[in-house]
Amino acid sequence: MKTRKTVMMALMTGLLISLAAHSAQAEAVIEPPRTAAIFAFAERGAGVTGYGQKAADILFATLAMQEDIFLVDRENLSTVLQEHELNLSGMVSSAQAIQVGQLTGARILITGSVIESDTTIYLVARIIGTETSRVLGESVRGATRDEFAPLVERLGEQVAKAISEKSDMLVAKPVRKEDRAAAIARQLGDAERPAVMVRITEEHIGTAVIDPAAETEITLLCRATGFETIDPKAGSTQQADIIIEGEAFSEFGMRRGNLVSVKARVEVKAIDRKTGKIIAIDRQTAVEVGLAENVAAKQALQNAAATIAERMLPKLVQQ
Repeated sequence: MKTRKTVMMALMTGLLISLAAHSAQAEAVIEPPRTAAIFAFAERGAGVTGYGQKAADILFATLAMQEDIFLVDRENLSTVLQEHELNLSGMVSSAQAIQVGQLTGARILITGSVIESDTTIYLVARIIGTETSRVLGESVRGATRDEFAPLVERLGEQVAKAISEKSDMLVAKPVRKEDRAAAIARQLGDAERPAVMVRITEEHIGTAVIDPAAETEITLLCRATGFETIDPKAGSTQQADIIIEGEAFSEFGMRRGNLVSVKARVEVKAIDRKTGKIIAIDRQTAVEVGLAENVAAKQALQNAAATIAERMLPKLVQQ
């Protein structure tokens, strides 16, 4: 009997260890995806004219083979830059990096310079975290007579290694809901909270929406920080002091192996119901990587909405 009990205890211990290991693996999977955007390199020297865009193209092809790096589509990136009149190459300021990150969902920007110096050519890459504003550098050099592509490929390997080994410096760690709510509550202080109604239409391109992730997330954070929340279906707008309304959508990005990336964008405004004045307006883009497209879409919408709530809710009590 004692032997049987010992065996059962050993089995239970083994099971617990297995579950703990499985849990640790699950936690590793939900780390923020390394989404990156690559820009044309600046050109320094008459002999490297046209090499800046070529360097970006070869670097894109090299990094596209990395399983843990998700690259922002080049066509989508060009459209965003044109629409917002951004032309980034070589030197990128922290403010520009943050703006591009918000617009494209890229957590990492990669740019740099192609430099000609006598008979030597230098390739210098700048790796910028759009969430942390940290900057890492990698460089290679060769003779001007050498083939250019292998030189860029070498740089690409170094860039991929830097992103893999130092991602915690470039990509912000996930914020727990409890911590985010606590941070918002500290900003609100003892100020009186108005009654709020949140209504955000939502669409995942090509799929019917089951539940409004963005609307739910902002409502949850409102409730967690002391706001009275009015249900948009069961309640009346007359019960609300402020109406937070907007639109949200998500769409498929790309698939790599079993993983799929989804991009989401949320745009909202807070309106004083009595005066009709817009108190605050905001927008946020987010990218999520996961095994299931619809789940990743909801998570991306949730993350974008939470970021907006963090910025917007403190403004609702400053009237």
